[in-house]
Amino acid sequence: MTKVAVVSGGSRGFGPVLIRALLEDPDWAVACFSRSVTPEIQELRDAPATSDRFYFEAVDITDSGAVKRFVAAAREHLGSIDVLINNAGVALDRVLALQDEADIRQMLEVNLMGTVSLTKACVREMLARRWGRIVTITSIAGQSGYRGLSTYSMTKAGLDGFTRSLARELGDRGITVNSVAPGFMETAMTDGFSEEQRQQIIRRTPIGRLGTAGDVVPLIRFLCSDAAGYITGQTIVVDGGISA
Repeated sequence: MTKVAVVSGGSRGFGPVLIRALLEDPDWAVACFSRSVTPEIQELRDAPATSDRFYFEAVDITDSGAVKRFVAAAREHLGSIDVLINNAGVALDRVLALQDEADIRQMLEVNLMGTVSLTKACVREMLARRWGRIVTITSIAGQSGYRGLSTYSMTKAGLDGFTRSLARELGDRGITVNSVAPGFMETAMTDGFSEEQRQQIIRRTPIGRLGTAGDVVPLIRFLCSDAAGYITGQTIVVDGGISA
């Protein structure tokens, strides 16, 4: 039986790598959304081998009505909602005294409210089937303090708390809920770092490099599998040892 995964924020970062990894297995289908279509998304749409197992809509995660409609459309197109991967998020790097109120509100609405509304919509689908996997991408910033990331860290710490409580709500329904907390990765966020900052992070990381999507995706795939049925309520760190 085909399993259907919903992936938010699938257009960049971990998203395209994760979607391709899931679609490598013919028993998986993926529905994803982001605010706009990127070349990576268009490539997935056009690929003959997977186009019938891939569904995309341009949706703003802060629009709860649009999110509900997307989940309903994904179920209609692909048949079920079995897995949710909360990948959408925004990070704005600035000390609190200089942060714009609009930027703070955006992080709260995208990272927290958007994730909660999407999860609620998907959980309703999973409860009927008495099986499901929810994986939320958080950050080591939610566990350790970093200059300029106070509001972002707050949202990610909130998602880790959301994971733990939701795991207790849903465990007896066959639904597991976990977070994956990456460290400093080769993403748009670290692209803005100076070379000196990058080298400082690398020196502090026991593995001796920044992480990549390929370091995180295998863990996400495992947490979405039948084999991970006894793992729930956990935040699993993937950071090359920098927080050890």
